[in-house]
Amino acid sequence: MSDSSSTEALLAILRRDLAGLAPGERLSSSRELIARHGVGPVTVSRAIAQLAAEGAVVTRPGSGTYAAPRQARAGAAAEDTSWQAIALSGHDRGPGATDPDAAPGEFGPSAPVPAGTIALSGGYLHENLQPTRALGAALARAARRPDAWHRAPAAGLAPLRAIFARQAGGAVAPEDVLVTGGGQGALSMLFRAIVAPGSPLLVESPTYPGALAAARAAGLRPVPVPTDDEGVRTDLLAEAFAMTGARLFYCQPTFHNPTGAVLAPERRRQVVDVARAAGAFLIEDDFARHLGHGRPVPRPLVADDRDGTVIHLTSLTKPASPSLRIGALIARGPVMRRLLEARRVDDFFIARPLQEAAVELLSTPAWDRHLRSLATALRERRAVLVDALSHEVPDWTPGLPQPSAGQTPAGGLHLWLRLPPALVDTAVTAAARDHGVAVDAGRHYFPAEPPTDRLRLNLAAAADLAELAEAARRLAVTARSLAGS
Repeated sequence: MSDSSSTEALLAILRRDLAGLAPGERLSSSRELIARHGVGPVTVSRAIAQLAAEGAVVTRPGSGTYAAPRQARAGAAAEDTSWQAIALSGHDRGPGATDPDAAPGEFGPSAPVPAGTIALSGGYLHENLQPTRALGAALARAARRPDAWHRAPAAGLAPLRAIFARQAGGAVAPEDVLVTGGGQGALSMLFRAIVAPGSPLLVESPTYPGALAAARAAGLRPVPVPTDDEGVRTDLLAEAFAMTGARLFYCQPTFHNPTGAVLAPERRRQVVDVARAAGAFLIEDDFARHLGHGRPVPRPLVADDRDGTVIHLTSLTKPASPSLRIGALIARGPVMRRLLEARRVDDFFIARPLQEAAVELLSTPAWDRHLRSLATALRERRAVLVDALSHEVPDWTPGLPQPSAGQTPAGGLHLWLRLPPALVDTAVTAAARDHGVAVDAGRHYFPAEPPTDRLRLNLAAAADLAELAEAARRLAVTARSLAGS
């Protein structure tokens, strides 16, 4: 008898035996099977391996082979994960927690976009705006380095830390920099490392929904601070600190997401002073530093901070590619030591090849050329989209938080729209998808009491200028369909 036929014959016998065993009951030992059925040890080993692969048995080295639970033998269709409801019941996501399935495309999975749909949603560049060739060349050069696969330092590669320090300016030193795996992971680390669960977190209203989700996952309680066309209202920020006793404020001073606002010059100093007076940290999310539309970009708040009040966060994913998961935190004093401790618990270090590729990319003239061409492209796209919307849906007002502002952003990836009173954001987003264009409902960006008359459009997600104009036309069709319903 051949080895394969012997194995099949033994499998048939063992399956009959297993049918009479209770889950967890021990199968005959290999020695017993060899003696009883007159087969060799290789045949027994192959048969047991096949049964284990099918989920019919569980092998425990040094102990034996046991009948698997009935669910495992029944296959995936019989899986029952209802027990997890009890296991997770002690960690409630909390009221208002962001539902990842309903969140905008830049945070969590969004619904599949049907073929032919024009994307004005999400938070990333279209592929044809990404520096694909420069990224490929940088990764290839990085891979050829002899130490490319060595373990990286916990704080990040020294050359990359130096680059991020130089970009921040002021007195920031490489020792103040911690390389991170993009911005979202850095936010999660910050919220868990700095304040205890149950603490209040002050946030601009509206704000980035990924920050709200990370805060709630860390057990924090987001408290909204209103904004206007010049950024967060510092008078109300001081009041919020006094009322809540908060020790952390999250903000986006430059090309704020979703509004595109830039914190006014006189408020930039005030916001740091208010946080310092409250004995609190200020997290400066500087995700859009490289997304200006050609105008000068204000210095980061951290560049002029001497007391360690500001914790600066930046990332390469927005100006380069969603898969370049490289960012940096800049912090001074004991808080940096705490962040390093969190790094050693979370993930030890960021993958060295990706860090090496970032060094290669940021050190070449190709990066500067990309940023210049990106600024031009974003400026052109903003102009085309604003013009098309003004013709197709003139009562959809692009602007900053104040109704009277009527401004368009000087940087960033987004337009923030106010809908006319008859329209509701979620109804518009659903109808727009039916008409072939994807946009983001504005309510996702508010930590509390969200208005229902806002939309956010990503001017960088469409393939080209023609798609932007066509998207505006489809939005006009959407508006007419809702008016007639």
